[in-house]
Amino acid sequence: MSDTAFLETLQRVIDERLAADAPAESYTARLAREGVVKVAQKLGEEGVELALAAAAQDRERVAAEAADLVYHLLLLLRLRDLRLEDVVAELERRHAGR
Repeated sequence: MSDTAFLETLQRVIDERLAADAPAESYTARLAREGVVKVAQKLGEEGVELALAAAAQDRERVAAEAADLVYHLLLLLRLRDLRLEDVVAELERRHAGR
């Protein structure tokens, strides 16, 4: 699977990792237990890393940093009771208002 439909799969995986029976070694579950502020900080770090990679590194590094950013964004959205669909709806609303 190499299209954006995988983002829905990733949202489901995040949901599963946050379930009560998630493995204790799950990075997602551990990070979520640290709270929204920690996840927000991690998202900020990943944004900076992506910006730096975009300015000075190759395509593969930019893609890897972008993947980290998207993962942490999806986790943050989930912790704030939002989904990617909510973000898309906001983008559509903004586009319609142009």
